[in-house]
Amino acid sequence: MHAYLITAKPGRLHRAAAWAGRWALRALALTVMTVLGAVVFTVRCARPVINYAATRAAWLELWAASVTGIGPLGAALGAGLTDEFRTEFHKARTGAPA
Repeated sequence: MHAYLITAKPGRLHRAAAWAGRWALRALALTVMTVLGAVVFTVRCARPVINYAATRAAWLELWAASVTGIGPLGAALGAGLTDEFRTEFHKARTGAPA
């Protein structure tokens, strides 16, 4: 075995493939981050609309409960779910590493 076979540099094709692989991975990471950012931005922008719709739905349910005499079941369930969500959100917000 010759010494130059052990210390030979990678060929042009190998270096080009490594370079293309690195940039493909970077492009994929950038794409994933961009898509996630767009989803988070959309959800945050839609939040006031969702809050308004939820408030209107609760008001409509209370009105229907007063007209029909049937208790507001959704409000009772929603309050419990809201408390659970708030507890989990607070736990995640305070326990997450910086």
